[in-house]
Amino acid sequence: MKIHFVVTISRQGKVRLTKWYSPYSHKERSKVIQELSRVILTRGPNLCNIVEWRGFKVVYRRYAGLYFCMCVNQEDNELEILEIIQYFVETLNRYFGSVCELDLIFHFHQTYYILDEILIAGELQESSKTTVHRLIDAQDSLVEAAKEKENTVSYIIAQ
Repeated sequence: MKIHFVVTISRQGKVRLTKWYSPYSHKERSKVIQELSRVILTRGPNLCNIVEWRGFKVVYRRYAGLYFCMCVNQEDNELEILEIIQYFVETLNRYFGSVCELDLIFHFHQTYYILDEILIAGELQESSKTTVHRLIDAQDSLVEAAKEKENTVSYIIAQ
């Protein structure tokens, strides 16, 4: 299974997260996002969450005001991709409380870090929620320690 890209779009069509695992030029990326936004945002809620697009399958899921989309090959398992999307959103929910669009906007570094703990090079890296949560907590501890050290050094310099 190879994921070509991950895109998160708001209900208004604003892109909130993109991660490209296959080579696309900047112009192609813009065109892809525009096409997918138009196709996905106009679909009714009773339709399935799989769209055939340019010889690929785009699997998406809506959570609150956000559409989480992943593009895979035709022969890949859609249900597995839906599970990966669910796993990603559950991890975001655990980290942010109840993830919303503003969390993705103002905490994009953490969002990309979480995505990178789950997917590397378009493939599932870690399927254990416990392991991912432990790694995220360890990363947050390192960031906090660095901030404290920086504050201490700044305080000493200021004296």
